[in-house]
Amino acid sequence: MNKVFKALSDPTRRRVLQLLRQRPMTAGELSSHFEISKPTLSAHFATLREADLIAAEKTGTTITYRLKMSVLEDALLSFTQTFGLEFKDRTSDRPATEPRERET
Repeated sequence: MNKVFKALSDPTRRRVLQLLRQRPMTAGELSSHFEISKPTLSAHFATLREADLIAAEKTGTTITYRLKMSVLEDALLSFTQTFGLEFKDRTSDRPATEPRERET
């Protein structure tokens, strides 16, 4: 879980996750939203992959990233439970007390 919160601590990485919520994007598409070097952005992608927040699929020379929402949800749920907070599952009226099954 520490890797997830380390990844979320940076505003650039949070922005990458926001963009990937819209749809999977290539590294080039993502880089067009930032004024930082490609090697720096690549390091941000590596941190997000290490935290298991994004998945990368390489086709030829193109890398497409997608958000692994279930990992983010699990981390946030675990964090809220640490403080005794309870949230309702948006898909039902039951409390969201157990982490969802991870995407593969």
